[in-house]
Order: sequence, then structure tokens, then C-alpha cells
Amino acid sequence: MAGPLEWLTGSPVAQALTASPTLYIFANAAHILSIGLLIGSIVPLDLRILGLFRRTSLQVLGPFLSGAAMVGVSLAISTGLVLFTVKADEYALNPAFLTKMGLLAAGLTNAALLHGVAPWARAPQSGEAPLSIKFMAGASLAIWISALIAGRWIGFL
Repeated sequence: MAGPLEWLTGSPVAQALTASPTLYIFANAAHILSIGLLIGSIVPLDLRILGLFRRTSLQVLGPFLSGAAMVGVSLAISTGLVLFTVKADEYALNPAFLTKMGLLAAGLTNAALLHGVAPWARAPQSGEAPLSIKFMAGASLAIWISALIAGRWIGFL
């Protein structure tokens, strides 16, 4: 697999980021802002599904925060791929990076399953989500916060 990783590291994108610290800083900032949008949407949504903020309708909050989280994760993946090109060969062997990728896959799978059951569309008037949906929301919180921590851990290994 060294071939594709070497190609990525030598790609025009990687070379541009390596040659321009300013460009790298903006790409990194875009990645952090995207993660902020993702986590900033996921946490209140999951907490609402778990039963907090009951004054706010899950039917109103759910679609909005779910959409914002989709934008955030799409941008985070896009900017993450750009940043990956700079040290693809190193990141591919980094345990923290591999952990983050596993958690990202788990988070996306959980989000797809949760979105498939759309708890905001199925919640009774009380806005109380079923226990199975609450479990998925709790797992979501744990997964995404763990992915965030793993991402910060990358630079220390």
C-alpha cells in the first residue's frame, strides 16, 4: 500500500500544503471548524433524544441539527482528506489516526441507523424517545467525543 500513500504525499495538494504554511493553517482551521459544527450539532441533538431540553420540540430540533451535523461531517471528511495527503504514509501507521477512522466509521454507521428511524418523526407528543433510540444517542455521544479525542491524540504519537 506504500504506492498510493506515496502518491498522495507527492500529490499537488500535499505539495501545496507543504509549501505554504498559510494554506496548511487555513485547511487545518477549516477542518477544526467542520468538527466544531459536527460536534456542536450532535451533542445537543443526542442530549435532547436522551431527555434533556424537553421544552424544545424534538420534531423541530431533530431535522435542523441532523442537517447541520451532515454538513459538518461532510466538510470534516473533505478537509481531513486534504490534510491526510501531507503525511499519508505516517498517518496510515498512526494508532490514534486508525482509532479515529474506526470511530468515524462507527459514528457514521450509528448516525445512518439513527437517521433511518428518525426519532423526531416518531417521537410521541411528549417528545420522549424510545429506549432503543436513547441507547443509540448515548452511543453517538461516546463515539463522536472519542473520535474527537483520538483526533487530538494523533499529533502525540
